[in-house]
Amino acid sequence: MLTSADTDLIRVLADPLRLRIVTLLARETLCTTHLVEETGARQTNLSNHLRVLREAGVVETEPCGRYTYYRLRPDVIERLAGRFAALAESARDTAGHRRACP
Repeated sequence: MLTSADTDLIRVLADPLRLRIVTLLARETLCTTHLVEETGARQTNLSNHLRVLREAGVVETEPCGRYTYYRLRPDVIERLAGRFAALAESARDTAGHRRACP
């Protein structure tokens, strides 16, 4: 079953730009400059989305001089994917079950 934390995470990932950021970070660790180049988003807008992702625990930061690199936390994505996999498995198991109408 999905928890309230799961639904909060789904809301965070539902934003198209945040999902794009997560997709990019799944391939490599990037700094804000790289993310601006890849997404075309304004730096201030991107920083706000990165803050949301950081607060949700989806990404972590790594300072490197005057830059900050962002890295995806795969365990968070795996946990959510596991919840959906469990829902799919439950649906498969109960495919033939139907509650009778009163």
